[in-house]
Amino acid sequence: MQPLSSIPCKRSAWWTQAWVLVLAGGLVMGLALGVRHVQGLFMLPMTQDRGWTRETFALALAVQNLVWGLAQPFTGMLADRFGATRVVAVGLLLYALGLAGMAWAPNAMALVLASGVCIGIALSGTAFGVVYAALSRLVAPQRRGWALGLAGAVGGIGQFALVPGAQGLIAGWGWATALGVLSVTAALLLPLAWPLNDRQAAAGAPGEALPLGRAVREAFAQPGFWLLNLGFGACGFQLAFIAGHLPAYLLDRGLRPADGVAALAIIALTNVAGTYAAGLLGARWSRKRLLAGVYLARSAAMALFLLAPLSSASLYAFAAAMGLLWLGTLPLTNGIVAQVFGVRYLGTLFGFVFLGHQIGGFLGVWLGGLVFQATGSYEPVWLAAMGLGVLAAALHWPIDERPLLRAAAA
Repeated sequence: MQPLSSIPCKRSAWWTQAWVLVLAGGLVMGLALGVRHVQGLFMLPMTQDRGWTRETFALALAVQNLVWGLAQPFTGMLADRFGATRVVAVGLLLYALGLAGMAWAPNAMALVLASGVCIGIALSGTAFGVVYAALSRLVAPQRRGWALGLAGAVGGIGQFALVPGAQGLIAGWGWATALGVLSVTAALLLPLAWPLNDRQAAAGAPGEALPLGRAVREAFAQPGFWLLNLGFGACGFQLAFIAGHLPAYLLDRGLRPADGVAALAIIALTNVAGTYAAGLLGARWSRKRLLAGVYLARSAAMALFLLAPLSSASLYAFAAAMGLLWLGTLPLTNGIVAQVFGVRYLGTLFGFVFLGHQIGGFLGVWLGGLVFQATGSYEPVWLAAMGLGVLAAALHWPIDERPLLRAAAA
């Protein structure tokens, strides 16, 4: 059966047009990933006001990454069964509650519950796991690479806008008010869940007759599925460590707070081009080889950053390079899962792959705080991030990207 987006008489309403779907999904991801991207800006003001250590704040972010990963397969199942609209709406509400809870949190446990558990679950319903699966079902296959890349680019613009926005709110009104404003913004985005109504498209996708349990067992029986999962863990480790600890690392090395803000903004801005390019390139070239190249390039960028004398210029060059490689792994990884297993249970299967990403994210952000607390240095974690990038490139190379015969027959 053709995707609904390729049948004009079924998708005539303006809110069902491809550009609306991409814009809605991109804005939701922009808020979800943008707030996550700027959480490092809250570390120092929150810990100083509350009297917490960096390890305490890092633990909350680590729990967030782990809960996000653990929740993603189940959130994906709900989206595959009931459609993305309800899941995204609930995710936005939980995001608003989690941010308000962070502003109120009087102790470390409350911070972990708000930032770690509540926002972790919220991210599983508002980030790429659910949004990319919905777009993959709602947009025709020949436009899938374009849709995923452009939605990621729109999300990247949102990330970029939130960096100076969050920093301005913190500087002008304090970190608690900044979190309150972000909480209200998440609630205001609720109407954007409506266009992502893919329930009918999921029901008509190839592989509809295949039970969910069998589809999951079939995926886990493929060596490539495990390799994709393990390699994705390196991505989570690198991104969570850099986003969570880079501002503090720069202050420790004598740079200004403005340099950390600028670096996160540059990452978010260049990520727009990188994610869009990854979506387009993935439609033409081997996705696994592109992924291997991304991981190797990240490791090289980190090595050059650590070896070069630290200055604003070297920092901005590093941020630009990392931004081009930042979230380009997501449309490529999601594309491999869709290419091999089909889109019927894409939310569920990508959710399991994403669990590996978030286990890596948990380790990256938590070990960053733990190692710094024990040694006063981030250097061991930088070295681990580089080594994992090389390992991820090697793990992706033998993945078989050919569609399963079952998917082709269906």
